[in-house]
Amino acid sequence: MNHVSIPVGRSGFADIRKNQYYYIDKSGLIEELVRTAGTQVTLITRPRRFGKTLGMSMLSEFFDIQKDSRLLFDGLYISRNKLLCDEWMNQYPTLFLTFKSVDGLDFEKAYSKLVAVVAQAYQEQLYLLDSEKVNAYEKSAFDRIASKTGTREEVENALLILTRMMAAHYEKPVILLLDEYDVPLAKASEKGYYTEMMDVMKGLMQVIKDNNSLKMAVITGCLRIAKESIFTGTNNFVSDTISDTRLNEYFGFTESEVNKLLQDTELTKYMTEIREWYDGYHFGDFDIYCPWDVMNHVNNLIVQPGIKPKSYWENTSDNAIIRSFLDRTQFDVNEKFETLLAGGCIVETIEEKLTYDVIDSSESNLWTLLYFTGYLTTEPKKEGIPFGKAALKIPNLEIREIFRKSVNGWFSDKSSSSDRSELFAALWAGNTEKLSVLISELLFDTISYHDYKESFYHAFIVGLVSNAGYQVESNYEMGLGRSDIVIKDRRNRRASVIEIKWTETEAELEKACDDALKQIEDKQYARKVERSGYKNVIRFGIAFWQKKCLVKKNVL
Repeated sequence: MNHVSIPVGRSGFADIRKNQYYYIDKSGLIEELVRTAGTQVTLITRPRRFGKTLGMSMLSEFFDIQKDSRLLFDGLYISRNKLLCDEWMNQYPTLFLTFKSVDGLDFEKAYSKLVAVVAQAYQEQLYLLDSEKVNAYEKSAFDRIASKTGTREEVENALLILTRMMAAHYEKPVILLLDEYDVPLAKASEKGYYTEMMDVMKGLMQVIKDNNSLKMAVITGCLRIAKESIFTGTNNFVSDTISDTRLNEYFGFTESEVNKLLQDTELTKYMTEIREWYDGYHFGDFDIYCPWDVMNHVNNLIVQPGIKPKSYWENTSDNAIIRSFLDRTQFDVNEKFETLLAGGCIVETIEEKLTYDVIDSSESNLWTLLYFTGYLTTEPKKEGIPFGKAALKIPNLEIREIFRKSVNGWFSDKSSSSDRSELFAALWAGNTEKLSVLISELLFDTISYHDYKESFYHAFIVGLVSNAGYQVESNYEMGLGRSDIVIKDRRNRRASVIEIKWTETEAELEKACDDALKQIEDKQYARKVERSGYKNVIRFGIAFWQKKCLVKKNVL
């Protein structure tokens, strides 16, 4: 295998290039932005982990007048455009900030982190304190902001002040790069201090309003927040979202780029599974892979050939969004979730402009959030979609697994907090008719995913009987010749042994129950429980067909 170093968790362009880590050339983004330099502000929205920070780091290295970046870009696409490089490379004062770390349980903690981010940006420009082209009043404010002692008003004006000082010193307008601008607002909405954080962010965003010190600005985030809420009074920017096509090839990996990566690492035989697990995103006219997942999995394959794909994205993003959707009882989304989990599409309205404080106020807002955050994508082959709506689907196996886990967790918590006295009364009484009705009703209220078959129904029953004061043993995944589920009531020395089957047709339910009961006897599942001291052991055979349940029993 060729020696290839995969940069996992590295988002610094200079770091990757200097250390000769594997880099998929996205320098065409520079040419595209410069081509439309008359647009003063470009807002780029993409899901988390699609290369926004690395892209912004690349832009910073290219434009920053304080650097010499020729070697970093040597051999990349942009280096072929000599006229552009001569005019733009390292020719402008450049200010690069990322807000992705601004978080906190309350506003004070989050604000403190934001102040630290701004202070760091100031500390990187300390030469301004010695500049004869900057006035004394701005230097005084500079010193306070850099030392984290600036007033609230000074912090809110910090980017405007700094761009003016940089432009004065270099006698050139500034290129401003703001990465993950909406993270502070997303976290604030989640933690309950949205209004306070919005007020601060509106102040910071004054930097792009009527600022003659600005050459151009590039802003990235997850959502395009409504202009009237954060960009009040600004009319000088265009946005590029996953619904557009212009910049989509520069965020995420295209099919050809993944093919090249696998050829360079001699891992082409894994192309099919990588496509099934990490492809499937449709951004504008482009078919896109999640770069975070691809690089993680390729790196693991290099270290451990044959390792199975898994969800790398799951632990890097806040998957509570799916759960919060399910918890909202005012939205009847169960059937839509089932359609998505079965690989189908749903047609929903997409709200291009949102504010985080109203995201959960309507069902369409939540579908929009799932779309723009990468949990759903569009189905371009779907025809006849009304204007303003989109056919949405789960993009790949990785995201389907995240949905499945979220659904299981939601149902388990919902079951454990509900009144199950009637269910357990029927269970211990051996009332199979009542159990069949109750389980069928509960099954109707949950979300199924038909491709999981028996494992889904097994998890469903475990969720129903867990955390109710009884000892529950689930051996489905162990493959040790033990019963599916055993419920033990030690206080009353009684137990239930359950074997689960699923059928292709409703007519097969009764036979499946009989087969389950026969398996319990043939394998002596109940005898093992009885030998451990339980006097009354009920054998249940439970069969499922779609959302219908039949329960039969044997009592010996």
